[in-house]
Order: sequence, then structure tokens, then C-alpha cells
Amino acid sequence: MSYTFETDPPEPAPQPPRPRSSNAAIVLAVLGVAYTLYAAQALLLPVLLAMFFALVGNPIIRLLRRIWIPRFLAALLVLGLGMFSTYMLGRELAQPGAEWIREVPKELRGIAPKLRSLTKPMTEAGRAAENIARAAGGETAGKVQIVKTEVNDPYRVLIATPRAVASVLAVVLLTFFFMVYGGDLQRNAIALLPGRQQKKLTVEILHAIETEISRYVLTISIINVIVGLVFAGLLYFLLDLPADEALLWGTMAGLLNFAPYVGPLIGILVMLLMGFVSFGETLEALAPAALYLGLHTLEGQLITPIVLGKRMALSPLVLILSLMVFGWLWGIIGLLLAVPLLVCVKLVLARIEGLEGWARLLE
Repeated sequence: MSYTFETDPPEPAPQPPRPRSSNAAIVLAVLGVAYTLYAAQALLLPVLLAMFFALVGNPIIRLLRRIWIPRFLAALLVLGLGMFSTYMLGRELAQPGAEWIREVPKELRGIAPKLRSLTKPMTEAGRAAENIARAAGGETAGKVQIVKTEVNDPYRVLIATPRAVASVLAVVLLTFFFMVYGGDLQRNAIALLPGRQQKKLTVEILHAIETEISRYVLTISIINVIVGLVFAGLLYFLLDLPADEALLWGTMAGLLNFAPYVGPLIGILVMLLMGFVSFGETLEALAPAALYLGLHTLEGQLITPIVLGKRMALSPLVLILSLMVFGWLWGIIGLLLAVPLLVCVKLVLARIEGLEGWARLLE
């Protein structure tokens, strides 16, 4: 007689723990990525700018597609309208901008006594502190004057101009191709993923980025255009500035509004300078900055939160840090792209399991 005994299946071998990177390796990786972003900006910035402009135009293209306009023709119409509007605006602003560039140095010499009278207490305090430091240090240290010389290269403009033209053309062409073929590129890239779950998650993330970021960027662009037009109207009707000059400062206000906190701060300083140059009385000189501050406060604290809601809310501290980082890496273009990139990171983190806490950290 034979007996058979049921035995439990062998337990699977324990999986070895996943190796974790050291803190030094993480720091080196972050520094490597930052250096790569800085060194490759000539290649990355046209691509990122084209993606930004394509996101602005995609909601409009979707509306045109609903009335049976082919995507190719819709993208061509949107891009052509944007380029024509930019050209017309630049032509209107060229003359007042050139006049301001010529007149500001001469006008600054005229307002120098006003600025010296305003800063006289601080200057006297600085001199007193310097005298105390000299008395405490004994002998007066000798002053060293450093003279910097710069060699004017007559061929610099000839070299820089073709590069700038090539960059503008690259942005225009990439924007058009992103508008037309961006969807096909996404589908072909998703098809390369091995697992069904990975494909589903990637589709959700890309759809959220394309839809919500497009809506966000277009909404912010419309708000900033309205802010610029309203500010130009206030300068024209309340302060009697010429129409072209008011449009110049309105355009500046709208563009600076793309960089939260930093842009309005620069705008207030520019408006103070413009007020002292354009108006003689102190109260009138402060009026442009006061109008700009009031309009920005109304837009930032009331209009934008109501339109966008809390879904796109970002932490002011994280926002300032991102503006500092991207502004340091890519200059003015980095300030323009910092907020859309941060919103994109937040959307991705919110849809990956286990990383939702990092998305809440950005709020």
C-alpha cells in the first residue's frame, strides 16, 4: 500500500531589496540635469517654446475642427493669425519704444535731483556707518579701482543675427508641426510601451497634460491680454498718455504678468521710473505705479482664482523657487515657461500612484 501526502507548494524565494541611491548620487544627478538644461538651452528652448505656443493654439484648433475645418488648415490659420497679430503689435510699438530708449538717459539726468532727495537719508546713514567702520579699523584702507575693458567685435552682430532668425524660424516650424502631428506622435510613442497598464496610465497623463495645460495656458494668456488692454486704457483715459505709448506699457504689463510675483515687481519699478520721467509732480509720478499695483491685485487675488479655481493652485514658495531656477537657467524665456512646467509636473505627480503627496506639496 502506498500513501501520498499533499505538500504545500514551495514558498517563493524572497526578493532582494531594491537598491537605493545614495544622497550623494541624487545630488550629482540633479546637478547633472541642471547643467544639461543650461548647456543645451539653444536646442531645448525652441522646442519648449513651440510646445508652449502649440498648447495655446490647441483649444482654438479643436473649436475649428468642430466646424469641419481640417487640422492642417486650422493650424495654419491659428499660426498665421498669431504671427500677423505679433507683427502688427510690434510695428505699433516700435516707434514709442525707440523714442523711450533715446529719451530715457536724458530724462534720468533731469530726475536725478528728485531721486537724490528721496534717498538722502539712506545716503547719510551709509556715510555715518562708513565713518564708524573707518574709526574702528584705524587706518583707511586704500581704494582700488578696477577698470574693465571690452573689445568691440564688429562681426558679433553679423554672427548673432542669423542665429536669432534661425531660432525664430525653428520655433514657428516646430509650433506648426506640434499642432498638426502632435497627436500622431503621442499615439506612436504610446504604442511602444510594453504593458497595457503602462499604456493606460500614459494615455491618462498625456490627455490631462494636453487638455488641462492647454486650457490653463490659453486662459492665462487671455487674462494677461485683458490686463494689458485695461492698463493701457487706464493710462490713456486717466493719465492722458498718447495711445501708442499707453499700448507700449500695456503690452509690457501683459507680458510681465506671465511671471507671477517677479513680473509685477519689475512692472511696478518700471512704472515708477516712467512716472518720474513723464510727470513732474510727485503724486502724478506715483499714479502709474499705483494703477498697475491696483490692477494686478484685482487680477491676482480675485479674477484669476475665480476663473481657474483651486485645481491649478500652486504654493507661492514653490512658485518663487521655480521662477528663480528657470530664470537662472534660461533667462526671460525661463520665467515664461516656469509656471506651465510646474503645473505639468503637478499633473503628472497627481496621477502616479504613491506620488500624490508630492503633488499636494506643490499646492
